[in-house]
Formats: sequence, C-alpha cells, structure tokens
Amino acid sequence: MEILNALALLANFVVVPATAYGAQLALGALGVTLIFGILRFANFSHGELMSFGTMAVILFTWVLQGQGVIIHPLPTALLALPVGILVAIVLSLTTDRLVFRFYRRKRANPIIFAIVSVGVMFVYAGLVRIVIGPDDQSFADGARFIITAREFKELSGLAEGIAIKQTQVVTIAVAVAVVAAMFWFLQKTRSGKAMRAYSDNEDLALLSGIDPDRVVMIAWIITAALATIAGTLYSLDKIYKPFIFLQILLPIFAATIVGGIGQPVGAILGGFVVAYSEVMLTYAYKKFLAYLGPSGWAPDSLVQLLSTDYKFAVSFIILVVVLLVRPTGIIRGKVIG
Repeated sequence: MEILNALALLANFVVVPATAYGAQLALGALGVTLIFGILRFANFSHGELMSFGTMAVILFTWVLQGQGVIIHPLPTALLALPVGILVAIVLSLTTDRLVFRFYRRKRANPIIFAIVSVGVMFVYAGLVRIVIGPDDQSFADGARFIITAREFKELSGLAEGIAIKQTQVVTIAVAVAVVAAMFWFLQKTRSGKAMRAYSDNEDLALLSGIDPDRVVMIAWIITAALATIAGTLYSLDKIYKPFIFLQILLPIFAATIVGGIGQPVGAILGGFVVAYSEVMLTYAYKKFLAYLGPSGWAPDSLVQLLSTDYKFAVSFIILVVVLLVRPTGIIRGKVIG
C-alpha cells in the first residue's frame, strides 16, 4: 500500500504535469524545427509568435464568452483557436514578405536571419503588450478537473490522490491529433513531400520543379498554427503571461536540439525529455521517499535537487550538454552553424 501511495504521489506531481508540459513543448519545438529544416535558421521570434497567436485566441474567447457562447465542459478557447491560428498565419506571412524574403533573396548567412528574427521578436512583443497589456490574463472556463485528488482517494482507498485537470487531457488529445495530422501531411500529400525534398536537398528540389516560395509559405502557415496551438494549450493549463513566452523559448530550443534539429520526430522526443527533466529535477522527493522508507521515517530535507526558481536553468544545462556531447541530437539532425 505504501508503494502505491508513493507511485500515486509521483504520478500526481511528476508524471501527469510533465506529460502535459512535454506535449506543449513538443508542439512548440515542431514549429522551430520546421523553420530550421526549410529556411535553415534559428527563429528566435517563435516564442512571441506563440504569444501573439494566443493573444488572438484570448480576445476572441472573451467575445464568445460575452455573447454566452460556450462549449461546457470544454474550454471555449477551443472554438476561438481557429481565429487565433488565422491571425498568426497572417502575421507570419506578412513578416516573411516584408522581412525574411528580402534576406532570403540575398542568400544571407543563417546568422543574419537569426539576428533579424530577434528584431522581429521584439516587434511581436511590443504589439502584444500594446494590444493586451503586460498583465496575466485568465480565459479558461469549462470543467476544471476530470478527477480530483479527493475523488481518486475515495475510489482507490489510497492516502494519496491523483488530480487530472481537464486542460491536461485536452492538451494531450489535441497534441496527438495535431502531430498525427502533421505527419500525415508530410508523408502523404504532394505539398508535404515537396517540403521534405526541399529540406533534404534544396538545389535538387529546385531542379525537380518544386516552387520554393510555395514551400516557404506552407512552412510558415504550419509553424503559425503550431505556435498558436502550443501557446493556447500552455496558457490554458497554467495562465497566460505575456512575458513567459520569451522564457519558454529556451526549453523549446533545448527540446529541438536534444531531439535533433530539423527532425520532427526528434522535436517531439526532445519536448518530453526536457519536460520530464525540468519537473523531476525540481520536485521535492521527501514525502515520496518517506513512503518507501521504514514506518515513521522521513528525510530531514526536502530532497529537492533544484529549486523551482531554477526550472529553466535545467533546459539551459541540457542544451549546453547536448551541444558539447552530441550536437546532432538524439535523432541525427542538422548541426547549427
């Protein structure tokens, strides 16, 4: 029974939240790896694109809620998500036409593209702060929990409960559907095959008659959609903080590089590696170890490897280690530079 309590405790505070967080990072990392695979540069504006798309979702969600349009027990934001995706797509395509296409035609160095993307990042951030402000915003509605810790205790008879939030289930379900749709697109459609060919060998793809402008346009459309979905799911699961998306860019890049940059499967794998690393290294294992030890015994300290304040430092450490030890990532991808 004590072992079951320990496992329930670990599931509640590590497995469930890390799985949802990993799905969110995976969707974000897919957008980064897609742009790198097609355009060959690290897009530092991706985090603020997530923020901008999510902002559009929030604004339209408020409109729907004000009109009494809800889909209880699911969050109304799911209805607003297509609008947010459309807004993010328009922003991405406009940015590419006004900014990135100029440097692409000059065949600028990838470092130039990366620096330009930093400038785009600040513009996006400024727009978000002007439109919605710098404060945290709450827009989640619907049922909060699928099962509460108390209900789990009553059903299982254990001293520890497992609480599963609705947003966590929605995150995983949407992520699975989006990833499945993306891989179907890349593997089965003509446009997807053209993107893969362009990513593998740009010159050979051009000789085969593939339109590079169309490939780039589709890449930005998919990236904008992934960014909006990832940002919305993250904000539903936690809360929308305009400044957090600059910070979350670090674990997203870490996930991209850990999995193998330019590799969609690697981005998904890297997302879960980074998520579980962050959660496991910042969790306090005192109560967990107490269940596994002799009766009445408990460690004197919290048995916490890192404070939660250093959560994003874990991503930085992982990023540095991978770049030093295996820069191509778990699944061999492209090397930055």
